[in-house]
Amino acid sequence: MPVSAAGQFFTVLLKELRESLRDRRTLWTALLLGPIGGPLLFTLMMSLGIERGQTDTREPARLVVVGADYAPELVGFLESNGAELRPVEAAGDPERAARAALEAKAARVALVIEPQFESHLRAGTPAPLELLSDSSDRHADGVKARIARWLHGYGAALGAMRLQARGVSPDLVSPLSVDDVDTATPTRRSLVMLGMLSYFILLATLVGGLHIAIDTTAGERERGSLEPLLTLPVARATLVLGKLAAACVYMTVALVVTLAAFSVALPHVGLETVGMRANFGLPVSARIFLVVLPFVPVGAALLTLVASFTRTYREAQTWLSLVLLVPTLPIVVASLYQIEPEARYAIVPSLGQHLMITALLRGDGLPWPLWWLSLLSCTALASALAGVSLALWRRESLLG
Repeated sequence: MPVSAAGQFFTVLLKELRESLRDRRTLWTALLLGPIGGPLLFTLMMSLGIERGQTDTREPARLVVVGADYAPELVGFLESNGAELRPVEAAGDPERAARAALEAKAARVALVIEPQFESHLRAGTPAPLELLSDSSDRHADGVKARIARWLHGYGAALGAMRLQARGVSPDLVSPLSVDDVDTATPTRRSLVMLGMLSYFILLATLVGGLHIAIDTTAGERERGSLEPLLTLPVARATLVLGKLAAACVYMTVALVVTLAAFSVALPHVGLETVGMRANFGLPVSARIFLVVLPFVPVGAALLTLVASFTRTYREAQTWLSLVLLVPTLPIVVASLYQIEPEARYAIVPSLGQHLMITALLRGDGLPWPLWWLSLLSCTALASALAGVSLALWRRESLLG
């Protein structure tokens, strides 16, 4: 009894899946290294970033002061705000003494007070101060910002007292009173840290189908099993679709594992300590799965098409490593230019996924009109890529 086209399709699909399951390297890379390693790397980066910010805030504001005797009130003001002052005597050149103290790691920031400081204050002219720090020292930025803020506050207080001494209300020089109110919810603020989450999700999904796409094309050619396969009474279209379906299965499993890994890892990042909250529960994960699912056949068709042009496993790995960057480039562009979800962007595969995932993480819900547009565009592109692959597999030169 002849086997139907559907039966042949599932036979090819099961054959590719069965052979790939024997390859531990494929299983390790497709289902563990990318889907789990990516989320772990992402959450580790966020945790280190949050910890670094908190460390910079908690770090004592140690300050080398050259010429502390010239401004005792300013020194007292800084100490009252929590600065740890380390006076240094100026032996001729105050700035050189400050630089030497910084190089000796006495502190990260140095303040140079000129001998004429008090005379300038009495004369009502700006009193010179010099704040030194090493811009290549990452930890110095936070300390310098705090010191500069305290110095600005001290100057503002002196200015207000001067006006009051002359019978002028300080409010006259402050015609505006602006309160900076942040209307972002903790969920929306988390996008500062989670903006590239979609990049890791799509990349892990692509990695999930990478090795099976190589194995079913260049791998079979290199093993010599491709020629016997093509002699079987199976239509080339059925053969190609079966291989694409196998890659889709692996990519879908990789997507599920990636979302599960993020669901487990993100609660342990510590976003709450900086006033943020990750909107990544089970309902959001399910919607992200729906968002990325139309992209799966696009990725599988692209990987299979490029791998079909290669002759060896190693050559395919080289080319597909570069191809992995192509679908993720629109995400980088969207992040740089702050692109908002719109229909003209949703039709671009991977970019549409990124914008919809961002909307879900922001708590705006899934924009279904954009999802349908993305589904249509991804289906059209996947069909076109599959058609090119089929045309390639129908050529006799495929075995050459």
